[in-house]
Order: sequence, then structure tokens, then C-alpha cells
Amino acid sequence: MVTITGVEMHSPAYKKGILPGDELVSINGHLIFDVLDYRFYLTEKTVCLSLLRDHCSREVTLHKKEYEDIGLTFASFLMDEKKRCSNACVFCFVDQNPPGMRESIYFKDDDTRLSFLHGSYVTLTNCKDKDVERIAAMHISPLRVSVHSTRPELRCKLLGNRHGGNVSERLLFLTNQGIEVHCQIVLCKGLNDGAELDRTLTDLLRLEHPPASIAVVPAGLTKHRDNLYPLTPFTPEECRRVIRQVAKYQEKTLSQRGTRCVWAADEFYTRGEVPHPPKEGFYEGYPQLDNGIGLLASFEQEVEDALKTCKAGKSRKISLATGEAAASFLSAMVAKMHKKCYTLDCQVFPIKNHFFGDTVTVAGLLTGSDYLAALQGKELGEALYIPAVSLRFERDRFLDDMTPEALSKQLGVPVIPIENDGVEFVTALAQS
Repeated sequence: MVTITGVEMHSPAYKKGILPGDELVSINGHLIFDVLDYRFYLTEKTVCLSLLRDHCSREVTLHKKEYEDIGLTFASFLMDEKKRCSNACVFCFVDQNPPGMRESIYFKDDDTRLSFLHGSYVTLTNCKDKDVERIAAMHISPLRVSVHSTRPELRCKLLGNRHGGNVSERLLFLTNQGIEVHCQIVLCKGLNDGAELDRTLTDLLRLEHPPASIAVVPAGLTKHRDNLYPLTPFTPEECRRVIRQVAKYQEKTLSQRGTRCVWAADEFYTRGEVPHPPKEGFYEGYPQLDNGIGLLASFEQEVEDALKTCKAGKSRKISLATGEAAASFLSAMVAKMHKKCYTLDCQVFPIKNHFFGDTVTVAGLLTGSDYLAALQGKELGEALYIPAVSLRFERDRFLDDMTPEALSKQLGVPVIPIENDGVEFVTALAQS
């Protein structure tokens, strides 16, 4: 049962006299606990809503188009609280945050509903058998699962959870029920790499219905790891070894199934000083783009497409700042732009991460103080462009709570975020 907080004017629910404060008990006899129940049972053309108002029950029948929304809103997007993670992963990034940050940064979720709705990864350790059966019954697909290892005792160690060893059984059940599953393996040196990675990939690919894609990504490590499990970053040679190891499985699955299925994160190529794979066809529609796989290839293709119609405009002297990992790549993109938009003068600044430590090189974890320390006193031109991923979802604050406006004031130039999109990148810098 969930409380209705709003009713859209002139909606089907409004026309039936449903009011804010009414409690939704069931739809067509099915009890409603969260957004998945609500969306799943609302798809019928005729729905009977069981409601409570001032402890008095009433029923309302609505006739609508299939999948049409009826105009109800609730206190939260999930219509329920987020499920808190029950693991204590040895590589958990949340545990590596410094003290004193805003409270929401320390919250760990592990919620299958967010995996389906937002594409976040879950370990399935929060799920009871009935929860997994519900996923299958409602066909909650696609689902993104953090596997890390298929060896039960090793996965329990990685997750810090003695109940975490049954992932293979869960995946077998879900994929046999037609659920499209995408997997990730967060690689920790000395734990689940090498022969253990071979075992995990082999087990996943041997499933009767293998995952739609598998991402192999390095564990993110900050300088705030006091009293945590001792992990160290992969060296360039070790990164190259991971790339070669993944390539063997790509070749095998490509010949057997017509898909590479397994990909190593862009970060392995960057750290290993290995040329990134070709843009055309290698990433097969980019199923793991949000996991940092094929991000640079996709961006470069977008830039090249945008440049086909880009024209040189007025002369501009600007600056672009980003994390150390992407700085040379973005410099190359600016060079491509300059050949077409020869009036553009853009200097790229790589920003060292002092907040989390120099092992963290991605733009998404840069803070306002990192940008300020690197750029104060520099000639930045008429504007400074930064990756929007350095800001939280609302694009109003960095991780250290500095605002773009505050950074702009201290640097003396407008600070303009750009989304991770090659077309927007070209349009913003060239102002075409």
C-alpha cells in the first residue's frame, strides 16, 4: 500500500475523483508495494484500483489505452525506500570517500529496481528467492549484475558477505526465464584477476543463455583507504595483460556466437598505453557505455559526424579542463576541430585529483577545489569548459559542494559544463 501525493489535472484518475492522500492498496487484485508493481499491473486497458480514504475502502475502475499513465504521483520515484547494500566489498568506492561530504554520498544502494529503471548494477545479495522469482514473473529486463567472480568463496570474500556465493545459480535461473542480463567484473589485482578471471568468464559464457554483455573494469582506488583491504592499481603491463586476456574470449565468442560479448574498460587501454579499438563495429552498439567501455570511441565518432557540418565562426580563445585520463584524447579532438574550425584557439588542461588522490584520473571524480588549484592564475580565455560529469545529477555542485558559479567567480571566467556528447562538444566549443 502506497500513499498518493498528487493527481494530475484532467487525468483519468482526476476524472474518477481520486485525491492526494488516498492510499493505493491494489490494482486488479494485486497488492502494490512499489513502482514495479504499479507499472506492471497498470498496463492493462481496464484497471480496478482498490483505495483507502480516511480508513474507508473504495474501488475505482478505469478504462484507458494500454500502457497509458493514469496521472498519479507518489512521494518517491520508487514508491518505496531504496534498498541499502548489505555487502562490505573490498573495493567499495563509497568506503574510500573522505569524511565531511554530504550525507547522500555515503549511501550504498543495491536495488534491483534501480538496475532495471536506471541501469545501475546490483549484486543480487539483497534478493530472496521470491524476489528473484518476481523479477522473472514481471520480466524485469534488462538487468545489470555485478558478478566479480563465479567461485562462491571468492565472491563472498570480494563482497564481504557470506551469502554472496550463489550468483551462478541466480544467473542461470534468470537467463533461462528470458531475462536479458548484462554483467560487470570489477577487477582487483591479486584477487579475481588472472586465472580467476578466466574461470569467471568461462562460467558466464557457458551458461545456456549467456549474458548479453560482460564488462571488465578496474577497481577505483582513492588515497582514503586507511584500514581497508590492501589493493593496488594495475601497472601498464598488467593492463596490457588484461586486454590480451579479454581479447581471447572476444575472438572465441565472435566466431561462435557472432558477438564479442566481453569488453575491457577504456581505462585499461589508457593506463596500458594501448591504442583504443577501432570505432567501427568493435563495440557492437555500446551495451556497456555507462561502464566506461567504448566511451572514447563513441565520443570520437560523434565529433567526426558533427564536424561534417561545422563551419568556422568568429575567433575564439577558450580553455577546456578534464581529468588526466582523457586529457590527451580531448586534445586530439580539439586538434580535429581546429582543422575545420580554424578560428578556434582552445587550450586543454589536465587536472590532477588532489581530493581523492592521483590514482583517480577520471573527470567524474574531480572536485571544484581540484579545478581551482590547477587553474587559478592561468590564462583561460573567454570561457572555461568542463565535463558535466564532474557535477552531480542536477549539475549544480561538485563533490566537494563547490558550485560552478563559485568556481567561475574565483577564476574570473564563465565555467560551462558540457555533457558527454561529441555533437554538444563541437557545438559548444565552436559555437556553430
